[in-house]
Amino acid sequence: MARGERRRRGAPADGARTAERAARGGPARRDGRGGGARGAAGGAALAVVVLSLALGLSGSWLLAWHRARRAVTLHSAPPALPPDSSSPAVAPDLFWGTYRPHVYFGMKTRSQQPLLTGNRAPGRVGRRTLNLGAPASRQSKGGEEWIRRVMKRDDPGVLGDPEGQVPCSLTYVAILPPGLMWAQQGATPGTPKLRHTCEQGDGVGPYGWEFHDGVSFGRQHIQDGALRLTTEFVKRPGGQHGGDWSWRVTVEPQASGISALPLVSLFFYVVTNGKEDLVPEVGAKGQLKFISGHTSELGDFRFTLLAPTSPGDTAHKYGSYNVFWTSNPGLPLLTEMVKSRLNSWFQHRPPGTSPERYLGLPGSLKWEDRGPNGQGQAQGQFLIQQVTLKVPFSMELVFESGSARAGGSQAVLGDEARARVPPEFLVQRAAHANPPTLLLPVAHMLESGDPADFAFLRRAFPRLHAWFSWLHQSQAGPVPLSYRWRGRDPALPTLLNPKTLPSGLDDYPRASHPSATERHLDLRCWVALGARVLMRLAEQLGEAEAVAELGPLAASLEAEESLDELHWAPELGVFADFGNHTKAVQLKPRPPQGLMRVVGRPHPHLQYVDALGYVSLFPLLLRLLDPNSSRLGPLLDVLGDSRHLWSPFGLRSLAASSPFYGQRNSEHDPPYWRGAVWLNVNYLALGALHHYGHLKGPHQARAAKLHSELRANVVSNVRRQYQATGFLWEQYSDRDGRGMGCRPFHGWTTLVLLVMAEDY
Repeated sequence: MARGERRRRGAPADGARTAERAARGGPARRDGRGGGARGAAGGAALAVVVLSLALGLSGSWLLAWHRARRAVTLHSAPPALPPDSSSPAVAPDLFWGTYRPHVYFGMKTRSQQPLLTGNRAPGRVGRRTLNLGAPASRQSKGGEEWIRRVMKRDDPGVLGDPEGQVPCSLTYVAILPPGLMWAQQGATPGTPKLRHTCEQGDGVGPYGWEFHDGVSFGRQHIQDGALRLTTEFVKRPGGQHGGDWSWRVTVEPQASGISALPLVSLFFYVVTNGKEDLVPEVGAKGQLKFISGHTSELGDFRFTLLAPTSPGDTAHKYGSYNVFWTSNPGLPLLTEMVKSRLNSWFQHRPPGTSPERYLGLPGSLKWEDRGPNGQGQAQGQFLIQQVTLKVPFSMELVFESGSARAGGSQAVLGDEARARVPPEFLVQRAAHANPPTLLLPVAHMLESGDPADFAFLRRAFPRLHAWFSWLHQSQAGPVPLSYRWRGRDPALPTLLNPKTLPSGLDDYPRASHPSATERHLDLRCWVALGARVLMRLAEQLGEAEAVAELGPLAASLEAEESLDELHWAPELGVFADFGNHTKAVQLKPRPPQGLMRVVGRPHPHLQYVDALGYVSLFPLLLRLLDPNSSRLGPLLDVLGDSRHLWSPFGLRSLAASSPFYGQRNSEHDPPYWRGAVWLNVNYLALGALHHYGHLKGPHQARAAKLHSELRANVVSNVRRQYQATGFLWEQYSDRDGRGMGCRPFHGWTTLVLLVMAEDY
């Protein structure tokens, strides 16, 4: 810089510059001692700063490490349930069950090393019933329970041709969980479509249980094109191993009077996961008569596959049989293994009729000691029987347990279930919480007055308290009494609004730019509910120390002044999230990248998030507001306004007036919680309206009226869609009420039954 320029900018003169250099410890320093002292002081100050930073960082790291360790360390309190609570000795009526919901029909035990059963069938349409139910005279003292698995999948596969009017193949797999597959032979060119696991796009349906008591019996109907399958199970309790059970499978044509009855193959299988022995016995023409074996939990057991019959008749029906026995490829790979093995043509040749060709499993009961991955018997065994029959027909499978002593174990997720879940949802991080909905049944049990419930809550309290303490501390927000969901997606350029998967509300609009300054309303309400419920439980248990801890927290979180200060948005007239946000975001095409997020003006800044929807209602949904609250009226207003959340089919998840309403979150991510009607939140809303409709206050009549109207809308639409499609759906359109998302969805959508009973 030139000297004149320095003068114009007010630069110091030469003498001043010399003094400045001296002060900085330069060569023109007259007082060396003073400079040394100042240098030493500066060095000491720097050392203090560095040490403070190091201690702060190490303290933060130690706190994070402690929380992570705490989240995965077993609690020292005695277990709420005994270690063998799922064993056949403790709960024999629940040991066997239809615990395989991702398959159309199958069973397994509540064991860490379960025996799985299943069935698949390819064939033509006719009327054949597969009877998997044993008469009482054929069963041992154990219980007769069937585990059904509803499986939807469009897999090419062949069912053997049993003996009846319709060719059908039955494959029996010996893995201790039994299951069913089926396929219609010759319906389409090439390999027949093998049905095993429930898939959204396989064209099967409607299907689902006509009735099921959850324990001992059930019946379901499955429509697969021109075929109608009926699967039934019945269980007889008794013994030390969960009892005995029977299946019956009936296959019929959808329409009567069909001249060319289809040929169908059913596949019954059993799978073992370890070194359990399976001993099959084969009758005439390759028919697998029964399989016997032994496990530590089941003792000696036996599967008996009865000969096929015509529906309602006891006369045997002609069937063609194929059997295959190999090492266990792993439950998620069963379907693909069977499909790959359906590569040989066989003839179904009933007496007095022309032969028909079908694709079957080549093999015999000669043990193949190596599976497709080179694994041997140590990996378990897979035994499958294919029966090919002319429709209609019925078949039965009988399971009889032995008398050996069984050990208990706990249920685990297992590979079969993991195969149905996207990988990004499998990893659970200790720092991420989910909605603590467990609090709802705990509150119900606390209010029930049942001595057994209270005894269980007494045993469970130490763990419930530790769990809540972790939630309260790990999800704490930037200011006292605020909370923030950990685990939000980063602000990627392809996302309209980064998702908050841990909250359970996935793409519900939050602050447009994720940051540590966020305050999430729904999480604060969950923590407030938890503090209230556990404080009341601690009071009843006489846990004085816990009451002293939880009482002040519950009072602070339920104080309306605190809630208003952190979450009431005057400009919106409702409660809201808070964070670094702008609504000036949209997805625009940017070739070749595709849709990309564009941020306009105003730029993001700290403010309330203008997303009127389910989150705005959480103080109402969890009944945290006083019936005389001045905030209750505005929430009822937006709830009952068709311009916002009200629809003829239930409360929509996001107001129709929101800029995010019905918007995709990315090019490949359609709207999810952006307008659709969800039964789980509608159930909470109905419970809250019912609650305030029975409490004296200025809003009592309005709440009661809204409850009556909303209940009618929800129940009538679910019923209408079920009658039209045969399914309960994951969510429903707020525009025309049609079912959307996954189906059949027998999770929270079955809350409609509690809505009908007004059981909140």
